[in-house]
Amino acid sequence: MSLPAVSKHLKVLERAGLISRGREAQWRPCRLEAAPLKDVNSWLDSYRRFWEQKFDRLDAYLQELQKVDPNAGKN
Repeated sequence: MSLPAVSKHLKVLERAGLISRGREAQWRPCRLEAAPLKDVNSWLDSYRRFWEQKFDRLDAYLQELQKVDPNAGKN
């Protein structure tokens, strides 16, 4: 990855509030800002639970179908 590409990616992360950058002589250290990531994780958690429930129901339904027709889904 080229240096300009890295710089561009870091600018995007900084604008999103996911990192902060400082200055120390010729260095530009970056620090991960965890708070926004925690917010995203908690937001995603509700969707994760929703989809896990849906997949569990689908799995139960498919198992029930296989009890009725053991050859279902086989080639």
